[in-house]
Amino acid sequence: MKLTDSREIKADPATVWRAILDPDVLKECIPGCESLTGSIADGFEAAVVQKVGPVKARFTGVVHLTDIDEGRSVKISGEGKGGAAGFAKGGAVVTLEPIADGTRLTYDVDASVGGKIAQLGSRIIDGFAKKMADDFFARFQEAVEGPEAEEEVVATDETDGKKKGWFKRLIGG
Repeated sequence: MKLTDSREIKADPATVWRAILDPDVLKECIPGCESLTGSIADGFEAAVVQKVGPVKARFTGVVHLTDIDEGRSVKISGEGKGGAAGFAKGGAVVTLEPIADGTRLTYDVDASVGGKIAQLGSRIIDGFAKKMADDFFARFQEAVEGPEAEEEVVATDETDGKKKGWFKRLIGG
């Protein structure tokens, strides 16, 4: 399954770059992520719970950031095992480009699954992979941009009660 898309983020490329390398941001942005520990140099161990069609599984695996071109691009790749449910692996090449209003973040995703999950059929798997990528980058955009000024008082993330744009406020953006 391959997917390419982009998002225009209202933050400078340096802020977006810091966020994409921040393990706390990655943990908050990965749908269903229970834990993410480790470092950029050694890789991260992750635990993610996901439901694909009728199959719900807890995947444990590793995430690596490679091919790092400082401030411009990085490859995020991971592989997880979900026990009897099977396995999932994939990666995304993330590229940053300065634009007038901030940064254009482009991503090329390549993902595959095996085992019981693979038996669900390509339509379900492809839809799930697209939704996961869209959810990750939507959450990432919210974490970096934050809400519009008039929305800031009432805007909260439904998943954990944290206000949106927490990364941008954390770094003083």
